[in-house]
Amino acid sequence: MAKMIFVNLPVSDLARSTAFYQAIGAEKNPQFSDDTASCMVVSESIYVMLLTHDKYRQFTSKKIADAKATSQVLLCLSADSRNAVDDMVGKAQGAGGGADPGPKQDYGFMYGRSFEDPDGHHWEVMWMDVAAATAAQSATA
Repeated sequence: MAKMIFVNLPVSDLARSTAFYQAIGAEKNPQFSDDTASCMVVSESIYVMLLTHDKYRQFTSKKIADAKATSQVLLCLSADSRNAVDDMVGKAQGAGGGADPGPKQDYGFMYGRSFEDPDGHHWEVMWMDVAAATAAQSATA
């Protein structure tokens, strides 16, 4: 069985955050969602658990960081093409997120942009031509 990842994010407005993640292509799994959490399916192996602050506090005694003011993690998703990178960032911006809080990255064989969700969680979206990246590494070796 492939490993799965569950990214748990504290959110200030569960309905707003659920709508945001649906707008960028995630599907809500009602089996693992309630009025305190939304399980958002990004892929077969990637799930984003949106948790109200009260629910999130059940898992940690640490203070919940304000992702708009501090950074603890940068999350990155792969994309199938350069256009798919731009499309996801556009969807994020259209759904109320912030586009390109980090610098755009364009190395020819690799292209990336980023967005923030309504709570300030920073996501990167990257496309890479693996064959071109391998060739570029071989040429510099």
